[in-house]
Parts: sequence; structure tokens; C-alpha cells
Amino acid sequence: MEKQRNLKKVICFGEVLWDHLPSGRKAGGAPMNVAYHLRQMGIDSCMVSCVGADVLGNELLNFMEQMKLPSHLLQITDKYQTSEVIAHISEDNEVNYDIIYPVAWDFIEWKPEYAVLLKEASAFVFGSLAARNKTSQETLFKMLEYSTFNVFDINLRAPHYDLAILEQLLTKTHLLKLNQAELSLLAENLDFSEDEDKIVPYLCEKFKIEEVIVTKGSAGASLHVGALKYSRPIYPVKVVDTVGSGDSFLAGFLAGRLQGEQSEKCLDNASALAAFVTMHAGACPPYSKQEFEYFQEKLPIVSV
Repeated sequence: MEKQRNLKKVICFGEVLWDHLPSGRKAGGAPMNVAYHLRQMGIDSCMVSCVGADVLGNELLNFMEQMKLPSHLLQITDKYQTSEVIAHISEDNEVNYDIIYPVAWDFIEWKPEYAVLLKEASAFVFGSLAARNKTSQETLFKMLEYSTFNVFDINLRAPHYDLAILEQLLTKTHLLKLNQAELSLLAENLDFSEDEDKIVPYLCEKFKIEEVIVTKGSAGASLHVGALKYSRPIYPVKVVDTVGSGDSFLAGFLAGRLQGEQSEKCLDNASALAAFVTMHAGACPPYSKQEFEYFQEKLPIVSV
């Protein structure tokens, strides 16, 4: 029987920023996107990060306040600017990012109160970007000493990652989420087969990872739990943009876990939320849980 986790609070760590998209400037950053969508699903989530003492930092704080996403754990620095990212979207809706360095979230400092929060939390969500600079990297590893269920949304953005650091983070991971391109990059760097059914069991054995989610764009997604594999096609919707779709997918999956759902239901919830978000501009469109549930109820049955 699969291990079920009664999650009560989720802490997300890493980048908060402004995405400059063809549709305009949108608040973003993978861990903040996850925290936002968890919050929209009615889950207690908060964000640990850092913004600059500047106009863009104030606007991010205002955005989080408007979206009822707690900002009390955001640090403010007058030494570095608030993060900005230039997003380029191709004709097939693939997104590439120009990520400025260094910025405020590269310098997230450890606070003793984090230890208590992490011990009480049921999940800790983090990515690889926040490990690109020594200050935030050291804080991340310190936080991993106290967290008990670690969700690694790997989010590889060249050249902002290092294989040795990735391997250290993977050894601390319980649930790994990555896309096909990231899976191929890991396979290449580890000198292993890119075949999903070979590389995923290898990762699980090598790093003692319990669950792995692989998102595949138009080909759907799969979840590996031990020797079991669950697959899920996408819901066909009219896509506005795919920015943050993977983040909403992860939030939808964790929301299912919070409700004690089985793997197939968690994947369905994740796919539905990702589809819903891609119908809107930006990674964090305004919506209510009721609006999403109404959308989900109207979705057609998709054969697995």
C-alpha cells in the first residue's frame, strides 16, 4: 500500500521575481507559484525568500498581500535588487528564460525561527535555482536539516546549476518533480540511459527517492512510486501561455496528497489545475478554488 501523508502546512523556498512576458509583467518564481496555487487550493502555504528594498520589491510584497499569500518570511535587502526575468515564448509555447544574476533571492539568510517552522511543516518545496549562490545555498541545506518531507522541483535553468550540488540535493529528496528535458539532462550528466523507465528507477535507488513525477508537455505526465508507474494525458484546452504550468501541476498534485487522495486522483488533479492555469496569462492568475472546481467538473473524461 502506498504511504499517505496528512500534510497540513507547506513551506516553499527560493526565488520570487517579476517575469517579463509578451503579455506584460507578471509576478513569479517557481516556488512562489507553487505556494500561490497551494493557497488557492485552500492549503496553508508560505514563502521563504528575499526581495530588494526597491520599487519592484514593494510591488511583489503588495502582490502577495493582494493574493493573500503570507509575506512575513520574506527578507528585504538594500544590497541587491529584486529579481527580474525575461521570458521568451516560442511558437510551440515553449518558454526560455534570461535570469539576471545576482539578485536579492541569491542572498536568503538563515533565521533560527525557520527550524521550528520546518519541524512543524508537513512538506518543504525547493528548487535548484536558489542553490546557485553560496548564501542561499547554505541556507537551503540548513533548512533541509530540519524538514521531514522534501519536494524537489528541480527546475534546471542553464547555466544556473551544478551537478555536484544537484546530487547533494537529490539525496535529501522524498518527492522529485522534473520535466522530460530535465530528466534527459540528469541522464546525460550521470552518464545513464535517457529512457524514463530506466533512469527513474536508477535515480530512486541511487538517491533513495520515494516518488518521481515526470511532466511531458503535450504527452501528459507520469508518477513513479517504487515499482509502480501511473500515467496521465493532458486535458485539451485553449492555451494562452504555459508559464508556470509545471508549478501549478505540482501544487495540484500536493493538494491531492493533502486530501489523502490516491496517486491516480492526485495526477488527475494536477493535470486539471495545469490545464486551467495555461488558459490564463502568467503563472499566478487570480482565481478561486470554487472557480477551479467548477472548471474541473466540466472537464471531459480522458482515457488513461
